[in-house]
Amino acid sequence: MNTITPEGAGHRADASLVANRALSGRVAIVTGSTSGIGLAILQELAGAGAHVVMNGFGDTKELTATAQRLSASHQVEIAFHGADMSRPAEIVDLVSTTEMRFGRVDILVNNAGIQHVASIDEFPAEKWDAILAINLSSAFHATQSVLPGMKSRRFGRIINIASAHGLVGSPYKVAYVAAKHGVLGLTKVTALETAELGITANAICPGYVWTPLVEKQITAQAMSHNIDRTEVIRNVLLAQQPNKQFAEASEIGALAVFLAGDAARSITGASLSVDGGWTAH
Repeated sequence: MNTITPEGAGHRADASLVANRALSGRVAIVTGSTSGIGLAILQELAGAGAHVVMNGFGDTKELTATAQRLSASHQVEIAFHGADMSRPAEIVDLVSTTEMRFGRVDILVNNAGIQHVASIDEFPAEKWDAILAINLSSAFHATQSVLPGMKSRRFGRIINIASAHGLVGSPYKVAYVAAKHGVLGLTKVTALETAELGITANAICPGYVWTPLVEKQITAQAMSHNIDRTEVIRNVLLAQQPNKQFAEASEIGALAVFLAGDAARSITGASLSVDGGWTAH
């Protein structure tokens, strides 16, 4: 486990710069936020004025530099905590360290996730265990850890990043589909238990979102199938997505900002699709 606070993170943002930002002064944790969708969510929350704890794997020096750059550009405090989200004790430490550093946790975004593709009869048991641990169990442990503080303050926003695969199935993704269905169940129960306490819990269900990892998949699929890039996008990756377009990671971040704000106080227990019509079938 590795905990980093960027140099200069102790400064407070100039009030004139954040006065009109919807989440000014809020404190957020975004798991799995060193790249892709998680990093985009972190950036959108910071842009809305929230102080954010970044979490994930990667080069410590690079992550320190990223936290410093984002702190300066958004005029908020951004710290890094390297909790392994498959380890419950480290998740508890992530939350307690954030509470000690910032005084509280207002917003929890459970985004950490991994994937493996194989048929059920060939799916490695250790991959099943790892995917369930990081994609589902980590969200439970993090939620359990932040709830006492949220309940005492009668405010909290829990945002779980699920997937279109939390609503529908696909072959060869048994662990991922099972985990994401579980995330939706966790979201509903959390919402019901906290409905009178000023806390909301919602799930965002993205379809295909463009990230550097997806770009690599496009290249690999084009080479393996000997077809061009456009055909890979339309007929392989986006075969089930009617609009035939990738969502941008910033769209997921913008929805997270909305759900974290006061305007979404009556939205709880919801599963919000961002999938170009995939689950409308």
